[in-house]
Amino acid sequence: MLTRAVTEFKKLLPNHKVRSLVALSLSSGLPLGLVLFLVPGWMKKSGVDIKTIGILTLVQVPYAFKFLWSPVMDRLAPPTLRGKRGWTLTTQLLLAASVFGLAAVATDFTVAGVAALSLLVSFFSASQDISLDGYAIEVLTEEEQGIAIGSRTAMYRVGMWLSGNIALTVGPSLGWNVTIALLGVILLALMPVTFFAPDPVAVTNAPTSFRAAMWDPLVGFLSRPRALEIVAFVILYKLADNLAGALVRPFLVEQGYSDFDIGVGSGTVVVIATILGNVVGGIVTTRIGVSRALWVFGIIQGLSNAGYALIANMPPERTALYAAMAVESATSGMGSVAFTVLLVKLTEKRFSATQYALMSSLFALSRTLGGPPAGALVYALGWRDFFWLTIAMAIPGLVMLRRFAPWGSELHNVDSDAQATVAPGVPWSRQALVFWAMVSAAAATTLGILVGATLSALKALRETHVFDVRQPLLDTVVPQSWSSAIDLISALVFGLMTGVAVAAAMAARGKRP
Repeated sequence: MLTRAVTEFKKLLPNHKVRSLVALSLSSGLPLGLVLFLVPGWMKKSGVDIKTIGILTLVQVPYAFKFLWSPVMDRLAPPTLRGKRGWTLTTQLLLAASVFGLAAVATDFTVAGVAALSLLVSFFSASQDISLDGYAIEVLTEEEQGIAIGSRTAMYRVGMWLSGNIALTVGPSLGWNVTIALLGVILLALMPVTFFAPDPVAVTNAPTSFRAAMWDPLVGFLSRPRALEIVAFVILYKLADNLAGALVRPFLVEQGYSDFDIGVGSGTVVVIATILGNVVGGIVTTRIGVSRALWVFGIIQGLSNAGYALIANMPPERTALYAAMAVESATSGMGSVAFTVLLVKLTEKRFSATQYALMSSLFALSRTLGGPPAGALVYALGWRDFFWLTIAMAIPGLVMLRRFAPWGSELHNVDSDAQATVAPGVPWSRQALVFWAMVSAAAATTLGILVGATLSALKALRETHVFDVRQPLLDTVVPQSWSSAIDLISALVFGLMTGVAVAAAMAARGKRP
């Protein structure tokens, strides 16, 4: 089986489409590593205080909200190249320009200037991700999806490693301006790949208005028979993985591991294991099919958290640490590939940018919300029992997987649901849609604020031994800092998304007699 899978890998990789997408994934991972790791590390080495560095991390916000402007890329085409390929070329040029701008101010920088340019890098990078993901959905055949996504994800990690680890290591000696400029040169060097990449087959029924580009993707998805089950699965499938990964570094510090062991583990072992997991995940998914791959990887990525549970009560031991990190990272990489293939299958090509951005945002929701509850669980249970509990948290995702992809099936339910729709009932009036959208948005915003305040209170409980939700609630409603303002904005965006989703579901299904 392995020999045949390797043969298929060699056969597909020389394909011009796959080769182009894999190379372009480097230009996706590279700017993310720059804003996620290089800029905070550079600021720390330059003597900027940790509170300011914490505020600087907010420049990552565009990655979380990229679905807000993704409809533009479904509706409009830039004058350079056709469709998503044109958007990719445009965003690459703007991205390279913002990276060169960051390099230009690196010698004599101000924190405000670094923040503004880093925010531009984030925005253009998130926009490039939208266009590249949409292009991949439009251009790849079903047989190419597994191997292409596995290779793309691996190359994405390589890009993050270059800008987040290598650049951070050589920056002090080579000079931050030269180091960052070299990253911009890499981005420019990848532009010809975009220019000569093949055009996708013309998409039929493409949106003809901004309303259609923004509204129809939601209505189209929610009109599928199993739409809500799929949403639950997208949120739950990686929940165990995200919970366990949220606090690994604090766990290792508390266990007494040295900075060297933690650095080598997270900077080398995890990167190599994840890349290998991505490649193997692509090969296996291509060979056994996405349904079986989701089952196999869903089980082993949950069980892999046992490695951390086993070392929780051990004295610091380097070999055991690296083994636990390698197994968890490799299995997580495999699961991510099969999961991404599923998201691609669920996305309609005419809404390739918007629907994929929406579903990937749902996937990111469990990762974003994983940290605060993980901290509360660790406080209540201790590290060992917390990691054992995360294994059990893999079960809900597998239960939802069984609903539409029983073991041995080939996702026939999902494939058919991508085309089928629920027979609509009596249409709701526009006034009713607006009313229930506003009610749902208000309720979701209130819930978001309450949950955020409760999690902040739980976090403070460990230090103060007093559970007081009133002050975090007041800080969120009347923000006194950037971080509190972001909490409020996040709750408002969550409310807006919920209101729109409720209205879209009502429009898709209508009133039942």
